[in-house]
Amino acid sequence: MSPRRPLPAKPGTRPGTFRPDNILEFKAQAAEPQKLIDFIIEAMPDRKKTTVKEYLKHNQVMVNGNVSTQFDTPVEQGDTVCVNTTREFQTFYNPRLKIVYEDDDIIVVNKGYGLLSMGTDKIKEGTAYSLLRDYVKRKDPRNKLFIVHRLDRDTSGLMMFAKTIQAKETMQHNWNNMVIERRYVAVITNGPLDPREGEIRSYLTENSAHEVYSTTRPGEGQLAVTYYKTLRSRGKHSLVELSLATGRKNQIRVHMKEAGHPIAGDRRYGAPASPIHRLALHAQTLRFVHPITRRDMAFSTPIPAAFDKLS
Repeated sequence: MSPRRPLPAKPGTRPGTFRPDNILEFKAQAAEPQKLIDFIIEAMPDRKKTTVKEYLKHNQVMVNGNVSTQFDTPVEQGDTVCVNTTREFQTFYNPRLKIVYEDDDIIVVNKGYGLLSMGTDKIKEGTAYSLLRDYVKRKDPRNKLFIVHRLDRDTSGLMMFAKTIQAKETMQHNWNNMVIERRYVAVITNGPLDPREGEIRSYLTENSAHEVYSTTRPGEGQLAVTYYKTLRSRGKHSLVELSLATGRKNQIRVHMKEAGHPIAGDRRYGAPASPIHRLALHAQTLRFVHPITRRDMAFSTPIPAAFDKLS
């Protein structure tokens, strides 16, 4: 019996020297919709139909930024079709981490609660950083990823990573000037704050158990300023919007505890229970100046549905 032949490798996966992506971009001009396979054959007359079918089969075709494998996907006037002739397009999927925006310099993600932003002494993998690092390195092993800021493990919402040293250093060295807005939503306990809108200001420091608290002595802590606005209240819970003038560790959680209204589910900082089985704190809005292009970048996510059940 003759030995079985090995299956052919997917494009771009054969061992050897790394080859950069060769991505061809086409803009649909025809007034009438076309099937995707017909559009590609017309746009790439030097490629055989069997080759185009292989591109589709191996996730090498994108329509308006989304990978498409269906030959009859409609292509309409104004649509953008990209074909990667080197390898399949790398797509990212994780139920606890969603890419909101990506370019050559930065990645903005919506992080789920319970997911570490970065590794610890005990946990190295399965963090937001490691998941994204593996993703960018699948595109090119030479790619890098850098942490710009972080969210607590149990806080969900928007955060940003840098893909170049220049982007990382520009953001971190000019954080207060580059970040225009950071807005959170939270469900707090013990009814509404009084007044319903205002500012909380204190100096934060940390004890040996790594618990953050306020001190009246400025020399022992860092100034922390949180602006809050009550959006609605129901029973013992209130939905509040919080904006940060400073970005200290656990700042919102500490300020809400010391105001007498711990965040629902925050047992570490005084909440009596976890009615939705998570910390009810979400980084909803992130607006900043792009570190390279200097464009105004603004991102926002919906209020988690579980928060609506409480407030």
